[in-house]
Amino acid sequence: MPTGPVQLIVLGFARAGFQAGINAELGRLRRACREAVDVLDALAVFKEPGGGLEVEHLGALTRDEAIEAGSRIADLVGLAIEGERSAAAARSAGEADIGDAEILAEDAWDVLDEIPPGSAAALVLLEHRWAIPLRDAIARTGGHHISDGFVSPLDLTAIGLHTAEEAERLYRWETGDARRTR
Repeated sequence: MPTGPVQLIVLGFARAGFQAGINAELGRLRRACREAVDVLDALAVFKEPGGGLEVEHLGALTRDEAIEAGSRIADLVGLAIEGERSAAAARSAGEADIGDAEILAEDAWDVLDEIPPGSAAALVLLEHRWAIPLRDAIARTGGHHISDGFVSPLDLTAIGLHTAEEAERLYRWETGDARRTR
């Protein structure tokens, strides 16, 4: 089965305690939308004031299931989770055949440094299955990826998708800046 485009979303929280609400929504997304968007992995990361990290799996997996499955996000961002084996370790032990690619520490996505000390983050790895036919059609016709990104709610006001008030509220939520006014 082909893999669709994969996206890592990192969402910040002032403190721990968000897991229950996120777990409920991840479960709903997995049940209702799997043909369109698949949740490949999800982690809660807590950065202590001194910079140490605590990690917890999000979603419906038990701790034992999470340890057995490992974490694709941890491998992607170069994070070692106590009790879990990385994809590279499983590959070197002959337990996983995922090709020759290996994420080296210097190649890992640098998202953990962006989490402020004393706060938390949810890291969610999504596969956009809906985009497989579109991506394949683009490739067949000679096209290629140039860029991607989320559009700010403030920019969506200009094209009529949000009122100014709604855009401001969503912008403050997205940036974590409740003091911002425009």
